[in-house]
Amino acid sequence: MKTSRVSFAAAVAAGSVLLLSGPAFAHVGVQPVGEAAKGGYATLNFKVPNERDNAATTQLEVNFPVDQPLTSVMPQDIPGWTSTVEKTKLDKPLTVHGKQVNEVVTKVTWTGGKIEAGKFQQFPVSVGKLPENAEQMVFKSIQTYDNGEVVRWIEEAKEGAAEPQTPAPVLKLTAPKGDDHHDSGAKADESKNADKDADHGHNKASADHGTDTTARALGIAGIVIGLGGVAFGVVSRRRSA
Repeated sequence: MKTSRVSFAAAVAAGSVLLLSGPAFAHVGVQPVGEAAKGGYATLNFKVPNERDNAATTQLEVNFPVDQPLTSVMPQDIPGWTSTVEKTKLDKPLTVHGKQVNEVVTKVTWTGGKIEAGKFQQFPVSVGKLPENAEQMVFKSIQTYDNGEVVRWIEEAKEGAAEPQTPAPVLKLTAPKGDDHHDSGAKADESKNADKDADHGHNKASADHGTDTTARALGIAGIVIGLGGVAFGVVSRRRSA
């Protein structure tokens, strides 16, 4: 009876965890393809699940942060969907690859397709250059259903507070890799290993040479002793004769 009660309690606890954690998987989110390094370019996937059983998602609007302007935003073609890119002029032009950029993308909207109940859709976008002095980017998004319902994924999480009901997608930025430093370190290690191998080979060759010389000397000494023994035997015979 006690075992049954424990099993029942465990089942209830597991069910509660699933019920509480379920909605977290249904948020609109952004995921990097590979790494999103500061100051670099990346391909982002905006993942949109359909949260309703009686309606389909028919539109997604993603807003790009104005205070972190991106000079390049290119949506990937998705069968059944049409993307619209909106831009705004900058008060102060940016210089990218030696060229001045006067406007940046502030919004991308996808329409025309459908995300049915129990399904999700990814919306890939190639972006750059990512900010060099920021730890993350927030992309406030709006999801629209064919029954007229609109869900605004625009709430920003606050440190120490519970996750918002409708959090905005957040992209974490990683530190750029020091390829040159890494390569130089690797080359230095390779050089050290090569020097060690060369020293080991030299020492081995010297040892082999010394061993070979010793063997030859012992061989010659053996021959000399042998000849001496033969000569002694001959002299002894002559004397005895």
